[in-house]
Formats: sequence, C-alpha cells, structure tokens
Amino acid sequence: MTHILKLFDNVMVGYNEFVGGYLLLFLLVPTGIYFAFKFKFLHVTKLPHSIDVISGKYDRPEDAGEINHFRALTTALSATIGTGNIVGVALAIYFGGPGAIFWMWVTGFFGMIIKFVECSLSTKFRKVHEDGSISGGPMYYMEYGLKEKFGSFSKVLAVFFASATILCSMGTGNMAQTNSMSDVMKSNYAVPTWITGIVVASLVLLVIVGGIKRIAEVTSKLVPFMAFSYFAAAILIILINYQKIPSSLYIIFHDAFTGTAAVGGFIGSGFLVTARYGIARGLFSNEAGQGSAAIAHSAAKTKYPIREGLVASVGPLVDTLIICTMTALVIVITGAWTSGIKGVGMTVNGFTAGLSRIGLGFAGKHIVAGGLLLFAFSTTISWSYYGTQAAEYLFGKKSIKPYRYVYGVFVFLGAIWGIDIVWHFVDMVITFMTIPNLIAILFLSPIVLKESKKYFSLMKKE
Repeated sequence: MTHILKLFDNVMVGYNEFVGGYLLLFLLVPTGIYFAFKFKFLHVTKLPHSIDVISGKYDRPEDAGEINHFRALTTALSATIGTGNIVGVALAIYFGGPGAIFWMWVTGFFGMIIKFVECSLSTKFRKVHEDGSISGGPMYYMEYGLKEKFGSFSKVLAVFFASATILCSMGTGNMAQTNSMSDVMKSNYAVPTWITGIVVASLVLLVIVGGIKRIAEVTSKLVPFMAFSYFAAAILIILINYQKIPSSLYIIFHDAFTGTAAVGGFIGSGFLVTARYGIARGLFSNEAGQGSAAIAHSAAKTKYPIREGLVASVGPLVDTLIICTMTALVIVITGAWTSGIKGVGMTVNGFTAGLSRIGLGFAGKHIVAGGLLLFAFSTTISWSYYGTQAAEYLFGKKSIKPYRYVYGVFVFLGAIWGIDIVWHFVDMVITFMTIPNLIAILFLSPIVLKESKKYFSLMKKE
C-alpha cells in the first residue's frame, strides 16, 4: 500500500510541477485581467451596491431560492475561509518566499471579477425544482449555456466538471482541512491523528445531513465569529510591530519579481516558483475561477443573476485581500518565514513570536489552533454541499446519502495521511475544476455583460 501511495504521489507531483501549476499561471490571472477591463472594473466601482445587497436592502422573500444573500455569501466564505488562510499562506511562503503573497493578492483582486462572472452565470442557469429547492453550479451553465456553441460536447464538459467537483470536495474541502486540524491538534496538544479524524468525521456528518439550510444556519454564525477572532489577534500583532510594516511590504513586492534568496531556514526560490505558488495558494484560498462558490450562490433568493454575482465578488476581498494578508504580515513581520518550518507550524511560530512582545506568547498556538479548527470545520461542511450537488447532477438524488458517507470516510483519511500527499492531491484536482470552468466562463461572458447592462439600467429606475 505504501508503494502505491508513493507512486501516486510522484505522479501528482509531476503533474503539478510541469502541467497543472503552469496552466493556472498562464490562464487564471489573464482571464481576470480580461474580465476586469471587459466589465470596467465593476467589482470595485459597484462595491457599495454589493454591500447594500449583502446587508439585506434588496432581500425579497418571494424570490426563488433557498437562502438570502448574506447566508449565500457566508456559506461560500465558510468554504473558502479555511486552511488556505492559515496553512495555505504559510505553504506559499515556504515554497515561494514572501513574494508569493503579492501573487496571492493579484489572484484575489482579479478573482473578485471572475467570481462575479461565474456566480452570475450559475444563478442564471440554475434549476428551480417544484419543492422550491435549487440545483445550480458550473455544470448547469456548461450544459445549457454552451449547448449552442459546443453541441453535445457541452454535456461532456459538464460531466467532467461535476466529476472533478466530487474529487475536489474530497481533497480541497475535506482532506486538506482535516489534515491541518489533526496536525495542529497533534503538535499543540499531542492528540493522536486518528482520534481527531473520528471526532471531526462524526461532527461533520451530524451537520451535513441537514442540507443547505442547516449548513447555511451553522456557517452564518461561525464565519463572522471565527473571522473576527482571528483577525483581531493578527491585527494586534501587526500593531505591536507596526515599525516593521514598511520593510515587510518591501520584501513582499521586491521578491514578487525577483524570487527570494536563501535566508535562515528558507532555501530560496526563483520568480516562476514564487508566482506559481502564490497563484496556486491564492486559488486554493478564494476559489475564484474554480467554480465551487457558484454552487452556493446559485441557492440565493433573487430574480437577478447579476445581483448575486455582485454579492459573490466580495468573497475574495474578505478571504484573500484581508484575512490572508493578516496571516502573511504576521509571518513576515515576525521573521517566522525564515524558520524553515512547513505548514501550520510557521503560522504558530509567527503568532507566538508576535504576542511574546506583550507577554502573551503562550496564547499564540491556541489562537492559531482555535482559528484553524473553526475555519477548517466550516470549510469541510460547506464543501460537502458542493459535492452533493455534483453527485446529484451526475447520478440523481439517490446518490446524496451514499456520497455523504463516503465524504465522512475521507474526513478520517485526511486526518491520518501525511501533509505532502494531501496537498499534492489538492493541487492536482483543483486544476481539474478550474481549467474547464475558466474556458466556459470566457465563452459565456457576453451573456453576463448583457445581463449586467440590463440590471444596472433597472437599478437607475428604482
């Protein structure tokens, strides 16, 4: 069994290093730049309107859908605010140096407009069932939106994407999260990984059997609390070390284009490695272009697809440009990035060192552990919904219950497997979703442009 896993790991590493990583590098950011100009940077200019929608100003209970705009956003955010914000940032810096953070920012900024496009499309092409429940996501806009251009191949693309979503739900939203949870529980509190695996798997199954409404109810409470707690601790460390902010920002911007020389325990990296890891971890963090959030946002109560697209565009702003930046600054400001520690240990090192200046160093590992457990757990339960929707699309409603049990098994496996094989799997399957989705939304973007012009014309009359 060990030899088979090693062979599988080698295949994944080869694909990620020579194929998948560079496909993302040369497709994801250019697509975002193209959309930014095509839609005249509306993810920035219409941000106040997006906030109004999220606040409930335009909520209409009679509109088709299952959850309001705020809960749609928190469900999507709970799937993105997770391991990527704590472990993903640390791994990006470990492999690519501080400059990788710049490329995470680029991915986050242009990810806002990408997420606007994909979530608008998902809401437009969603299926509303007789009982009021919703089925939506990229597989639906691929099958129905691309049918005129691609013919029967549109169905093939949709099936491939849905299959990739199931794989990704086991990796991105499942094993990567529970692996990080078991890692921090073992390193901080000496809890065996198998115990963490059993406990988390049981809790996840208890929540996800309730479907999207139960998931939205839990995440709408967890997300604001966990984001504020972690954010407050990070801000405190940054304020304590405020004099180091300029030099830290200089390192990030400088190394983004030059790579990073070997320093302390950091082995160094070149420009392409820095950019590749920054973009890959940025995608893992905010999932813009991956198409996953489009599944959650398609369940929103609205009759205007563009309205939900605007709500979705706020996701990468919160997730990558704010929360990931807090983690990154803590790691760079405190010098934890030179420690040579891989994964969550680097973040723990940063929080411990940062809080030591006010005699609270002992609290560092507890803050990171608490944040990671809440972040990762909420991500795990939200991603189960994405996988459920993909399974239903492929095999019908009868597949939902078996899928959930398999999902629970992978929660346990993620807890006991090594960090490297889990993250190699994540990096591979994330491209299986992202590449076909980016191709689809590029072809379908004229529909979004037409819908957005119509929507903002209506808003002027209200």
